[in-house]
Order: sequence, then C-alpha cells, then structure tokens
Amino acid sequence: MNKYVISSSILSADFTRLGEQIAEVEAAGVDWLHVDVMDGHFVPNITMGPFIVEWCRKASKLPLDVHLMIEKPERYLEAFAKAGASGLTVHVETCPDMHNTLKKIKSLGVKAGVVLNPATPVSEVEPYLAEADLVLVMSVNPGYSGQKFMPESIAKVAHIRKRLDALGSSAWLEVDGGIDTVTLPKMKAAGATAYVAATAIFKNPNGIEAGIRSLKSLL
Repeated sequence: MNKYVISSSILSADFTRLGEQIAEVEAAGVDWLHVDVMDGHFVPNITMGPFIVEWCRKASKLPLDVHLMIEKPERYLEAFAKAGASGLTVHVETCPDMHNTLKKIKSLGVKAGVVLNPATPVSEVEPYLAEADLVLVMSVNPGYSGQKFMPESIAKVAHIRKRLDALGSSAWLEVDGGIDTVTLPKMKAAGATAYVAATAIFKNPNGIEAGIRSLKSLL
C-alpha cells in the first residue's frame, strides 16, 4: 500500500466529459477519486448524489473517496455504499452520534472517515480517532473548489498526526482545500498522508497529467 495518496476531486472536472476525465486521471496515476457531496444546507452549494457515485464506479476501478458535506448523513449512507463508495467521510458538525454513524458505515463494508471544518476545534474529533479509517482536515471552508488555502489548518494536521501516532492508528490523515505544489509539502511535513486536489489537477494550465505528475513528484 502507498504511504501517500493523491485523491482527485471531480468537483473541478468538466462534467460534459466526466468519463474521459476520470479515465485521464486514472491513466496519469492518481490514487483515489474524491466525490464532494453537498446539500445546499450544511454548505451553500448543491452538487452530486449517489447517482454520480454509481457512474464513477462504472467509469473507474479506483477507490471512491466520498465526502458527505450534508445534514443528517446517516439517511444516505446505504445509498452511497450501494452506489459503489469505497469510503464515506462524515462531518463532526453534522453527526450528533458519531460513534454509531462510523459503526454503521463500517457495517456497510466501506471505510469510515471523520472530517472537521476550519472553524471546528480538534478536540471535537479526538473521541473518534481510534475508530476512524480516515481523518479529513478541511483547509478551506467547504462548499466550492478553487478557494484559498488556510495556513492555520497546518497546526491542526500536526496535532492530529501526534494523536493518531499515539493511538498506533493506521488511519489516513487527509487534507482538502487549496492543495497544490506549494501547500502539499507543508501538509506533508505536518503529517498528512492523503491529499485532495481539484483545481491543481483539472484546471492545470499544462493539463491533467502534468497536474498529477507535479503533485506526485512531491511525495
């Protein structure tokens, strides 16, 4: 298993050519596909549902890293698992019973992840670190791709890295938001192991392959 992974967020893909672009990122050596699910309530934007995950699964053999930026995610866990998600990541801000939500995700045979927004203190995720397969730290406010990286998220990643190491956890420590060739090395130094990139891949002026290659060269 790779020590580090790049997860390409299809939020920045050209949806008129989604199948082609998924094939392109896969051929270029990306590790995971990241699917940003937004409901227009928890975050201001509305994006994709289980239907898109199903098509991604048909288009690719890559792990589907599905990030649920939605209220009451427990209502949709089964639908996303059936659609082909490899992992489901839910927000501490939306799950009053996180222990049970993580348990339910695992019972569906997919990896369970927990995520926190920039304004949420690390202490909110600490009770769940031992049972999470993945911990995601947002380095922008969720809702739209192409936002500016928040440098204060680096200290959060470093803190969670220490806690995961103390627990002997093999969970992925993922970062999402403004990840590019400048910010990725900072997050790597802080202890992140999975990097979600959208604009840096799909909007790279030299093309998708060049975007992935430039990120991978830093790992």
